[in-house]
Amino acid sequence: MAAKSTDLAGNLPDAPAWATKTYSGYLKATETKSLHYAFAESMDSPETDPIIIWFNGGPGCSSMLGMMQELGPIVMDDGEDFFKTNPHPWNERANVLFLESPAGVGWSVAGTDSDLDTNDMIQSEDAINALRDWFSEFPEYLTNKLFVSGESYGGIYVPYLAW
Repeated sequence: MAAKSTDLAGNLPDAPAWATKTYSGYLKATETKSLHYAFAESMDSPETDPIIIWFNGGPGCSSMLGMMQELGPIVMDDGEDFFKTNPHPWNERANVLFLESPAGVGWSVAGTDSDLDTNDMIQSEDAINALRDWFSEFPEYLTNKLFVSGESYGGIYVPYLAW
């Protein structure tokens, strides 16, 4: 479902330009569910730098919070109304894949009402399917080291996906 060429993100209005190629799109989790992703290439050596998968927790907290307020290449701090360049983004020395999960969170799509019924195992199955879809569009990263990270309830998503 991902389409690398069409997922290349343009610049945001009134925001600094992305320092590297940045993508935003959808990954197939099931026939009726798609997980939204954003991917920021490393500013150093994208061909060899590791990939970090990032999950915000909740459950129900969009990983775009992590990307746009905490560790992404451009951020908006609490109390501010403008984006600025993050002086130390995580993609400074790594490729970072932000995955919005479970379906129904953020821009991730639940195509049926039953797709909104989830648990930790379903979330992990959807995440691994989405990751397979991502690697089918970004096969050049198959040999890079892979790390799974997150905060809050993401601390449940991380070991489930790693398992």
